[in-house]
Amino acid sequence: MRIGHGYDAHRFGPGHHIVLGGVSIPHDQGLVAHSDGDVLIHALCDALLGAAGLGDIGRHFPDADPVFKDIDSRILLRRVVQELQQLGFRPGNVDATVIAQQPRLSNHIETMQIRLAEDLGIDSMQVNIKATTTEKMGFTGRGEGIAAHAVVLIHA
Repeated sequence: MRIGHGYDAHRFGPGHHIVLGGVSIPHDQGLVAHSDGDVLIHALCDALLGAAGLGDIGRHFPDADPVFKDIDSRILLRRVVQELQQLGFRPGNVDATVIAQQPRLSNHIETMQIRLAEDLGIDSMQVNIKATTTEKMGFTGRGEGIAAHAVVLIHA
C-alpha cells in the first residue's frame, strides 16, 4: 500500500459556474484555470501520482500545452488511473476536503463522490468528500478562490 497527498487552488474570475468533483455548480463566478479548474480533481490527481511516485499533474498535463486548454478534468483523472494500472496499482480509498467560503457544497457532495468513484473504478463508499470554510480568513475566506486537499491510498 502507498499513500499520497495532493493540494490545488484556483482563484475566482469571470463565469457563472464552477466545476468540483466533475459536478457543475452554479455560482456568480468561475475559476481561472487552463483546464476546467476542478481543484478537487486536480488535488486527487496529484495525490494519486504522488502515491505512485510519478510526480505531479503539471508534469503529466502541462498548462503550456494547448491540448489541455479547457479540458474536462475527469479525463485527466481517468488518464492518471490508467497510468497507475499500467504500473500495477489501483486506488483504494480517497479522503478529500474542499475549502470554500462560497458556494455551499453540501447538496453536491454525493454526486461528486459517485462521479469520482466511477472514474477511479471503486465503490462510492470508498470516496469521502468534505467541505469546509476558513471562517472568512485567508484567500478562500475572502472569497478570492477555492482550494482542495486529497489523501489517497493505492495498492498493488
